[in-house]
Amino acid sequence: MAGTDQEAVAADDDALYVLTAALLTPAKFPSVLGDDYPEACAALGLPPVADGYGLVLGQDGEGARWTVVVDDVSLVAVAIASWDCGMEHDLSPDERTVVAALPGWPLAVAVAAPNVPAPHDPSPDVADMPPLTPPDAEVWGPAQRRLGADEIALQWATWREQVDDSAFPAPDSAASAADKGDGEGGAAPAGGHSGIRRVLAEARAYIDSPPPLGRVRSSFAPGGARTLRADGPGWSLVARTDDIAFVLLDDEPGEVLPVGRGPELPGLLKGLDEMAVRPL
Repeated sequence: MAGTDQEAVAADDDALYVLTAALLTPAKFPSVLGDDYPEACAALGLPPVADGYGLVLGQDGEGARWTVVVDDVSLVAVAIASWDCGMEHDLSPDERTVVAALPGWPLAVAVAAPNVPAPHDPSPDVADMPPLTPPDAEVWGPAQRRLGADEIALQWATWREQVDDSAFPAPDSAASAADKGDGEGGAAPAGGHSGIRRVLAEARAYIDSPPPLGRVRSSFAPGGARTLRADGPGWSLVARTDDIAFVLLDDEPGEVLPVGRGPELPGLLKGLDEMAVRPL
């Protein structure tokens, strides 16, 4: 989401050169910040208000990194949509909409403002908290697991074509295995996987006992389907309501585990979609 190099908003009386922006709402938030909306807000020291926030990332005149939090969510959403379409858009929030100016960036930003020093953290004398930093790409943990799930959701077709459906149990044999307690009714890869069984059981529990807001999200997918995203302690699930699912686990660094449809997964995905948070 490339932004502009226009002076857009003030941070500590210094003009901010906007580089990019993100939404922090129940339906859409940077997953590096947490498994759900309240957790993501807490990572930035913000209350989880119903309407959410816009996050504006940029540099001040000295080149220092700042994340400016605004409550004009629509303004930021329009800017992001314009940039995604390749259109120029000057994101200039009114200073009255600024909720907080946080040092650093919580997300990796690959661009920099022209004609100012290279991006760096603000000096401690102008920041009253440690600077925000993006997660370390060289290690595996909850943030990296969630980023991996983000990538699968964005590049679904690429990941889907790598899965051979013949690796999944046939529905009849899978149902038999489930009756014996050996599988998830075809929802797990051939042979079963204890981590996948745990994830599916915890995701199923969300339907009866709704989790924190934003832990299950539903977004547009081609063909009238929906893309589902669910997260929980140590796991992330990405699925299409008309197709299979993928699971990522903290305990299995870098592994992407496919989950076949079988007789049970469609009902689980339908139930999750019905209780998921959706973009307005």
